[in-house]
Amino acid sequence: MSADTPEPDRTDRRPDEPGAPAAWAEPDPPARVGPAGPYAAQEPAPPRGPAAGASPYAPTGDPWQAPAGAPPHDGPVGYAPANTDLGYAAGHPPVPVEPDLPRGRAVRLALLAALVASVLGVPLGLLWAALAPDTPVLKVADGAIYAEPQPEQPVAADGWFSLLGLGFGVLVALALWFLLRRVRGPVGLLAAVFGAFGAGLAAWQVGRRVGLAGYERLLESAPVGRAFDKPADLRAGGIDWVLGVLPVPHGNLLLPAFGAAVAYTLLAGWSRWPSLRPEREPDVSWGSAGTPAPPAAPEPPAPGAAAPPHG
Repeated sequence: MSADTPEPDRTDRRPDEPGAPAAWAEPDPPARVGPAGPYAAQEPAPPRGPAAGASPYAPTGDPWQAPAGAPPHDGPVGYAPANTDLGYAAGHPPVPVEPDLPRGRAVRLALLAALVASVLGVPLGLLWAALAPDTPVLKVADGAIYAEPQPEQPVAADGWFSLLGLGFGVLVALALWFLLRRVRGPVGLLAAVFGAFGAGLAAWQVGRRVGLAGYERLLESAPVGRAFDKPADLRAGGIDWVLGVLPVPHGNLLLPAFGAAVAYTLLAGWSRWPSLRPEREPDVSWGSAGTPAPPAAPEPPAPGAAAPPHG
């Protein structure tokens, strides 16, 4: 038998060899049903989740899929709902613990606080008069002159007023910050500044008048060459009159207002709340963090319970 003669009993034939049985040929691919192209109908994707009869402990392939029986949720699955009862939902600012005061009542309260601070300048002036030393003077024909060429008492009087005024302004700012929490902000700052300035003005006028009447009496009646003391007064501060009608304060008379402004501004800058008032803290938990957490796996069955069917 030649090599070209077909042998029906050979079992090592290839499917494409002549004479091979039709059963050996590869099946043709199924023909596409429907129109071809980018708009061709696509087969629906298989549903996610465990198939019928699968174990409930097997992974579903979608870690963010809500477990069966979970309540409906409007946001993305896996995120904890927003804490809307305290005003911390998206788009809502934090809610202060204390409600806002009406504008008129806040202004009246600030004016009252400034008036009280100004009145407290009276004991401040008495304290300054007690601490500042008197300056010795000599009676001359034209009035009085310093008994020493360069006395240190006027400098000490200015120094005591500066220290007392600066400390008083800081205390006023602290008192208004903690006692008037509902007026914190620009209104509270203005109340502290004007109250401290009024206190400084009152302290200056009260302190300089302590013993001023006795000094003026001696200045008029004392003989020439007699030595006596002049009460404390400011040399580095006071009020200048512009055009005789506009008072302009200057010098260390402004230090109480300066101390109040700096202290109140620092307290506002260090405040942890945007509204400068205590606010309700959000109910922070791991479930409400920015990264979603996958749903917890179901609890295993109790001992002795029937095991779930496995696929």
